[in-house]
Formats: sequence, C-alpha cells, structure tokens
Amino acid sequence: GMIRVSKDYKCGGAAAFVGEDQNLLAVSSSSPSSSRSSEKAKAKVGAIYIFSSVTLSATPVKVINIHAAPIIAMSYNVKQHCMISADQKGVIEYWNGSMHGQQRYISSSNQGGSTTTDSTIQDYDNIDDVGSDDIANAEQKRMDDAAYATLGEAPLPERNGIKFSSKFDTDLYSILKKKAHVISLAMSPTGSHFAVYGSDRKVRLFDYKTGKTVVQYDERMKVYDAQVQKRQERGDTSSSSNGMDAIDFGNRAAREKEMADTSILDLSVDKSYQECGNQSLWLQFDPTGYYLIVPTIIGIKVIEWSTNKCKKVIGKGDASTFRFLGGCMCLGDAKVDKQMLLARNTGMSAATNSSDKDGPKLSDALFITMSFNKRRFFVFSHKDPMTIGDSADQQEAAMNRDILNEAPDAEDLLLNNMEGPEGEENKLGKEAILRTTMGDIHIRLFPNETPKTVENFCGHARNNYYDNVIFHRVIKSFMLQTGDPLGDGTGGESIWGGEFEDEFIRDLRHDRPFTVSMANAGPGTNGSQFFITTVPTPWLDNKHTVFGRVTRGMDVCSAIENTKVDELDKPLDEISIVSIDIL
Repeated sequence: GMIRVSKDYKCGGAAAFVGEDQNLLAVSSSSPSSSRSSEKAKAKVGAIYIFSSVTLSATPVKVINIHAAPIIAMSYNVKQHCMISADQKGVIEYWNGSMHGQQRYISSSNQGGSTTTDSTIQDYDNIDDVGSDDIANAEQKRMDDAAYATLGEAPLPERNGIKFSSKFDTDLYSILKKKAHVISLAMSPTGSHFAVYGSDRKVRLFDYKTGKTVVQYDERMKVYDAQVQKRQERGDTSSSSNGMDAIDFGNRAAREKEMADTSILDLSVDKSYQECGNQSLWLQFDPTGYYLIVPTIIGIKVIEWSTNKCKKVIGKGDASTFRFLGGCMCLGDAKVDKQMLLARNTGMSAATNSSDKDGPKLSDALFITMSFNKRRFFVFSHKDPMTIGDSADQQEAAMNRDILNEAPDAEDLLLNNMEGPEGEENKLGKEAILRTTMGDIHIRLFPNETPKTVENFCGHARNNYYDNVIFHRVIKSFMLQTGDPLGDGTGGESIWGGEFEDEFIRDLRHDRPFTVSMANAGPGTNGSQFFITTVPTPWLDNKHTVFGRVTRGMDVCSAIENTKVDELDKPLDEISIVSIDIL
C-alpha cells in the first residue's frame, strides 16, 4: 500500500521499519511543523514520525523527539528491537522499537505472576465475546496507545540487550567529538554490530551491546595520496595495489571534490544542514554479517572485519571512470516455485524434470550499484564478462555488455553538435576489420567521441598506409603495438603530416582488455601508431587516446600476444596487417 502523508508532516530522507512484526514505519522529518499545524502535529527539528503500515493512516501513531538536528540515517536491530538513529550534528541515539512495555519483562522474571501485557489482551478477548463493539474498540485503542507509548523510550538491558547505563560509557560520541556526522548507517543481520560511514571519511564498526568501537577504517583522500607517493618514490609505475597512478589519482580526487560540492538536499531549517553529494554514499553488511561492503575511490571494498582484510574490490577496473556509491546484493540461490513455473510454461514439464536430474543449479550472485553523476545502474557478478571464450557470439556479447540508454547529457549534446556537416561523416567509419596474417580482428570505433583520431585512422586505412605493416612490439599481459611503416617504433605520421593532439574522453578508459588506443611519445604527439591492450591498463588513462574496442577476434589478439619475441619485444616470426576494411 501507500501512505499519503498529511501536509502537516514534512518527511525527510531517512526511514526504517520498526516493531516486532515490522509493521510500523519510522520516517525522519525534514523541518519543524509550521505554526498553523495542529497541536498534535507539531514536531521539532529532528522529529521521527511513526506510521502504521497496517492502517496506512496519513497521521502518525506517534512523534518521537530525541534529536536536535535533521536525521541522516536510521537502522533497526531486529534481534534486540532497538532503533539506532544519527543526525547531522553527529549525535547517535539508541531508542526502543518494541511495542511491549517494561511490564512484560518484569513479569516474565517475577515468580509472583503479575499480569502481563499478553494476558491483558487475552482478558480483553473474553470481554469482546459479550458483543460490545464500543467497549472492544475503546479497550483496543487504550492498549494500542499503551503499546505505542514505549516506542522511542531509552533502551533497557532486559528489553534491548544493551550493556551500558550511560552513553558516556560508550564511543557513540566519537563522531560528534570530531565535528563530523554520520553519512550512512548499517546494522549487521546478526544484530551484534553496526557500522557507520562518517563525513570525515572514516568507517567505524561498533559493538551494539557495549557501544564501543571495534575497528575503524580510514578512507580519506590523503591515505590514498600517501600510497601513490610511496610508489612513486620507489619508482613503481604499476597500479596493482590500488589501481591508480598519480594522474589517475588526481582525476579521482577532482571527482571526489565535485561530489562533495554537489548539493542533494534542500532543507529549509538552516543552511548549515544542507547536505552534499557525499550523502549518497552508503555501506552495508553482507547477509552473513561477516563482511562489510564499503564504497571507496578504488571500487567497492568487501572487508572481512574480523580479520581486517579486504577480500575483494568490486568494480576496481571501472573505478577510474565511475564513482560507485554502494549498492544492493542479490543472492544467487533464489527459490523457484516449481508449480508456478509449470503453470506459466504449460507443456514444459519434461524440460523441468530433465533439469532436476542434473541436480540443483545455483545462479551467480549479483551486486547492483549506482554511480555518482550517472543516470544508470551497474550490475556486477563473479563471472567475468571479458573472459575469452570459444564462441564468437559470446565474445561479441561480452564486449557489448553496456546498455547506455539514458538521455544524453550536456557533454554528449556538445559532441553531437561538433560532428560537422554530413560530408564529414564519410571520413569517419564506425567499424574496422584488421585483416592480419594470423586472422581478422573486428574493432568498434568511436567517431563521435574521438572524431580526429578516428578520421586519422580511417584515412590511413583507406590509403593503404597500414598494409603490410608489422606488429613491432608485443608484450604479454599488456598490449600489441603496430602502425609504424618503419617497423621499429620510430616512424609514422598523421594524415595531415606531423602529429596531432590527444582526445581524452571521460567515459573512454583503459578499463578492460582489447581496448584500441593511440601510441605516442608524450602529450600531443599522435601519429599513426596504435596498440591493442590485452588486460585492463588504467595507468594509461589520460595519457593515450582510446578510440576503439575489439568486438571479435579476441582469440587472434591472444595468439599474437603469446608469440615468441626477442629482447626488444619484437616477434621472432613476423606478424603483419594485410589490410584494413572500414565499414
């Protein structure tokens, strides 16, 4: 159903289900109630509205006022029936989410057998049999009000499983002391721990019962800056540790600043409460509670918090282009209603029975995430879509994995307007076929994104400039280089003579194998030489112009890659381009 909230209640962006049966919805307020609101509807800044998901009433059953600032995040501990909420001033609060009063917990341990809430309900049911609806409704309302009255109360050890008597005995004020606030809050499925992502870019894991910090992870930019600087001092130009070199780090740092400067909330209470794009970051636990999933500038880290080890980085190869914000995990072992499947697919029972004989097959788990400043979502799995297969169709499907069906942004429209008259389009091909002595390689070109580079490539191809040119440099697990008519890596020029400028495009990165890019001797020195990568090479971003992707013939690229070479990386057996067809 849907709750059409009364205009007296201005709801914010934080919400969570609460109660033993999860039939109540706690929603943060975005601003205090107006002076014209009814006395019952009046609420302070940081109020929490409790709505019933059963009645779908537009009026909350209760308004909780325990925060002095707008609330950023809330998460409910189902095991201990306790809500944890955090506001924009850095305050973290525990409050009771159980609808059973303290009387229940006292009576359960009282051998004298005082009347419990459950027994009162049973007594009421006996009275209801008399047939008095008015008495029944009045009694039910009285009992509902009594149950709702405990919502928002301070947590108790016997009711909510805490082991502290005062917040001063915990680390819950640690974020407030740092003059920071919570960006995202996640509760472990086991209810034993909860994690917060702070505006100071630190991830803190708390023990729920004690409120003490268990571990802290520092995700500030200066941490990654120090790592890049150390690698440069050692002369290490690889990017295996965190996927970044100095240039790539600079680009990601600029994107982080852009995200921090982007406002996403417009709160009318006070300008100081206005939030930035960092607010869209969120972290979570995996279904077991053993792993913490944290979005970072190098991808989405999967951290085994008990050992403080990062077990995996989701989207590491794409993180140079996209800033992932967190996501949703979809488990692979989905339950299938076989009867429903048979009903929908009449006559396919034989196929179903045959699949049962093969044993249960679990589908691959998926992780779905969003990216900053992108109107699309991304799906990750354990299966690598870039894995080279035997089928050409599988290879083409792997390279055409992306579906970019969102509306064009300002940059796309600008590029479209710069395409020039129709006559210019004839100079730019959309696909090229490299016919080599070891087989054909099909390449998808990007004429709209890199028009000058594609025009240069197509012009040379149509003029037979590349015919019989050898692959003069082949490095395994890196790339294949060609395009030099001299055959030693020192020759070649553009179709205009001399060299031409780079065309770096934000969405065209060396983030996957079989990327086609221009070779050069520094900025603005493009001529005729180009190369095809065989692995992701993000350290080449903003140094070499990406103008194509291999769509078919990856097996040919792999065969060239595995050929024997001399000490100068030149193949011992000559491999050359026979011709290039432009489509």
